[in-house]
Amino acid sequence: MASGFWELRPLLHLLLPLCVHWVAEEMTVSVLVDVVTNALCPGQSTCSEAIYISGLQQTVVGVFKMVVLPLLGQLADEYGRKPLLLITVSTTIVPFTLLAFNQSKEFVYAYYVLRTISYIISQGSIFCIAVAYAADVVNESKRAAAFSWITGLFSASHVLGNVLARFLPEKYIFLVSIALLIFVPVYTQFFLVETVESAPRKDQESSCLKKAVNVLDRRYKSMRDAALMVVGSPTLRGISFVSFFYELGMSGISAVLLFYLKAVFGFNKNQFSEILMMVGIGSIVSQILVLPLLNPFVGEKVILCVALLASIAYALFYGLAWASWVPYLSASFGVIYVLVKPSTYAIISKASGLNNQGKAQGFIAGVQSISSLLSPLAMSPLTSWFLSTDAPFNCKGFSIIVASICLMVSLSCACMLDTEENSTNDEREDIEEPLISHT
Repeated sequence: MASGFWELRPLLHLLLPLCVHWVAEEMTVSVLVDVVTNALCPGQSTCSEAIYISGLQQTVVGVFKMVVLPLLGQLADEYGRKPLLLITVSTTIVPFTLLAFNQSKEFVYAYYVLRTISYIISQGSIFCIAVAYAADVVNESKRAAAFSWITGLFSASHVLGNVLARFLPEKYIFLVSIALLIFVPVYTQFFLVETVESAPRKDQESSCLKKAVNVLDRRYKSMRDAALMVVGSPTLRGISFVSFFYELGMSGISAVLLFYLKAVFGFNKNQFSEILMMVGIGSIVSQILVLPLLNPFVGEKVILCVALLASIAYALFYGLAWASWVPYLSASFGVIYVLVKPSTYAIISKASGLNNQGKAQGFIAGVQSISSLLSPLAMSPLTSWFLSTDAPFNCKGFSIIVASICLMVSLSCACMLDTEENSTNDEREDIEEPLISHT
């Protein structure tokens, strides 16, 4: 505990605004289902239009994130973490402002358009930049614990956000969320210390056209170098497959889960908040206490495999839920599967050099975005079909069971993951670094 707190001290001005940002976003999750359903399908518990729009949103986000996430990771390495964080955390303010002003059908459509743009810029990139910032200021031997503390505080923020959603009147939720979202970039601008010193550019007096060509050329070369780095490393290549199939399953589940629970069991804002709070409280313990204690003894790979196994149980219980209490049992596995993220971040960080943290994290986040693109193409129509009266057989959660197969593939890839090369790569980098610096 003391060691974990000590490691987090340099991250205080990063984590405080991020926690507020996550609280502000999470407190709107449980109420959004009711707002969207009431606007698009008044008086109905099942809304196929909402499911399809949510799937379309996730597909569009996945298409653009394939390019945007690796690009933001590269820019964070070159121009600094702070300006990229300011951009990403500011994108959520306008979409929620629309719903605070009006929740009619037209405004809900406008919200989806602006929220899609916000997701393209911020979804996944905030974590990538935060992890790269942590790698800048935390020793490598302590990074797994630091990443676990970051994701643990993410879970704590979710708990607090759901507590606010559970007890605040619905008409105040978006107003409070907007106030918190505005606070985040203001605090970041004044208190966050930059850790990257951007290199001076040699083309300051060049023409606009030449500058544009140079920018595109640098982006292409940086993207190519990131791809070669990941493909050339067995660990990074293996964790890419793990991340791809894990995100393929989990993003598909998360896109339809709340609509599925509302349609099958009649869950409302209060039940959603209770489930999310239960998972969040357990996740805080597992990420802040369990992972830092176990990691020195078993390593990131074992923790990753156990967490993936829990994610499979999570999906199967949801898909086969036969009573309204089963989703609560399924949600309890979230206490374990949340360890997938910090263990993945730690494996990526160890397998990449200090100057390539943003590139490696961003590239693999881009691989995950491909999954976010593909999963709704199957999950949205499949879920809508099995929730309708035209389903071929009675299994309303069949789409979630299908998603669990992707998680099984991810577990298989994780079991074959080779993490032994890390120490060798680090030693080679340390030996070569003085020669490179001298040159």
